Amino acid sequence: MVAFVGRAHQLAALDALLADVGPAGDDPRPGQCLLIRGRRRIGKSSLVEAFVDRAAVPSVFFTAAGASTEIELEAFTEAIRSSTLPERSVFDDATPGNWSAALRQLAGVLPDDRPSVVVIDEVPYLVERVDAFEGILQRAWDRELSRKPVLLVLIGSDLSMMEALGSYGRPFHQRGKEMVLGPLNPAEVGEMLQLAPAEAFDAAMVTGGLPLICADWRPGAGLWQFLSAELANPVSPLLVSAERSLAAEFPDSAMGRTVLSAIGSGERTFTNIARAAGGISHSTLTRAAQQLVDKRIVAADLPISTTPSKDRRYRVTDPYLRFWLTFVAPRLAEIERLRGDITLERIRVGWTAWRGRAIEPLLRESLARLLPDGVLPSAPAIGSYWTRSNSVEIDIVGADREPVAKHLLFVGSIKWLENSAFDNHDLVALQRHRSALSDEPIPLVAISRSGISTSGLDASYGPADLLGAWHS
Repeated sequence: MVAFVGRAHQLAALDALLADVGPAGDDPRPGQCLLIRGRRRIGKSSLVEAFVDRAAVPSVFFTAAGASTEIELEAFTEAIRSSTLPERSVFDDATPGNWSAALRQLAGVLPDDRPSVVVIDEVPYLVERVDAFEGILQRAWDRELSRKPVLLVLIGSDLSMMEALGSYGRPFHQRGKEMVLGPLNPAEVGEMLQLAPAEAFDAAMVTGGLPLICADWRPGAGLWQFLSAELANPVSPLLVSAERSLAAEFPDSAMGRTVLSAIGSGERTFTNIARAAGGISHSTLTRAAQQLVDKRIVAADLPISTTPSKDRRYRVTDPYLRFWLTFVAPRLAEIERLRGDITLERIRVGWTAWRGRAIEPLLRESLARLLPDGVLPSAPAIGSYWTRSNSVEIDIVGADREPVAKHLLFVGSIKWLENSAFDNHDLVALQRHRSALSDEPIPLVAISRSGISTSGLDASYGPADLLGAWHS
C-alpha cells in the first residue's frame, strides 16, 4: 500500500488509542476520541481507512460532502446501515429525524462488549451546515458515545476550523486527542521512490510529499522522466490535485485565489503582491492575505535579527502548490491541448532559479531537525534575514527566538546547484552579510548540494546529512 510508506507512527498511534478503548463497565468513560487535521489530499482518509481495515473491529465510516443538513443526515444514516456494526439494522426500522437523535441512536447500536470505531470525515462541513453541530456532538459524546468502548475519529481539512474545534471555550474542548497529519517527508519520499538524497529533495519539492502524486512516480525514475509523463496526461494527479484542493478551500473567494496566484508566481512583498493581483486596495489585500495565512496556505515571514522589522515577506507553504502555481496553472490550456512538451521545456529553463528559493524553507527545517550535532547548537528558531532593499540577504539565521532575537546562534548560506560547490566567493559574501547583521563572530554554516570547496566555515551540510535528519 504505497500511500502508507512512512505512516508507521500514525498507524501505531491509532492502534494505541484503540487498545485504550476498554469494555463498558470497567471504566465509566471507556471511549476515546481523536481529532485528525491536515491539508486536503494529504492522505488522512486513506490512513484511517487502512487503520480500520486492519483493526478488524465493528466500524462505520461517514464522509460529509457539504450538502444540506437533511442530505447529510440521510447519508450518515445510510453509512450506518451499510457499516459493520452488529446492530445496524435498528436504522432500517427507525430513521432519526435530526442529528441529535442520529448520534444518540448510533450510541445505542455500538457494542458494549468489544471495541468499535466511528469515523466522521470532513467534520468542518457539518460545523458549517448543521446548526449548533459542535454542541450536538459534545452532548452526544458526553452523555452516550464516550460511555461505549468506541474510538471516535473526527477528520477535517480546514486546519483553522479543526484547531478551533478542540480549543478553549468551544463545546468539544479537551474531549479528544489531536493528530496533525503532514505530507510524506523527504526521507519517506526518497524511500518510496528509490531516489538518492539530492533527488529525494527534488521529488519532495515537486510532489509536496502528497501520497497520491508520489504513487504516480515510477520508483527509480528521474525528475524529468516523471514530469514528462505527468504533463502528457491532462488528468494526472500532479495537474489536478491543486485545482481540486483550491476549489474546496475557496468555493466563494475569488480574491483569495487571485492573491494566492500572485504569491505563487513569486511575488513576496505586500506592494508587489497588490500590483500582481490587479492593483487591489490595501484593505482587500490585507483581508485576503490573512485568510490565506489562517488556512496555513501562506506564511508571512519576518526577518530574524536582534532588531525589530516590519518588512514581511509572503510565501506559499506547500512546495507542490508553489510549483503548480508557478509552472502548471498558467499553462493548463497548453497541457490540455496535449502540448505538455512545451510546458516541460519551460520548467527546464526556470527550474534552477525556482528551486533555489523554493527549497530554502525545507532545508532550514531539515537543519532544525538535525541540530544539535556537536558542532552547532540546537536553535529554537531558524529562519532568514533580509533588508528592505535586499542589499543583504542571509539564507539561514539560527537564534534563541523569532523574529526579534536576544542571541544569534549561527548564520549561513544555501547553494543548491547540481554542478557548483560552495566556494571562496560564497564564503566572502556570507562573511560580508554577517557583518551587516552583527559585529559578533557568529558561527558560519553552509548548505550545499554539490559540496564545499573552501575553508573557514564552522559547519557544512549536504543532501545526505539533511535527508538523514528526517529518519526517525
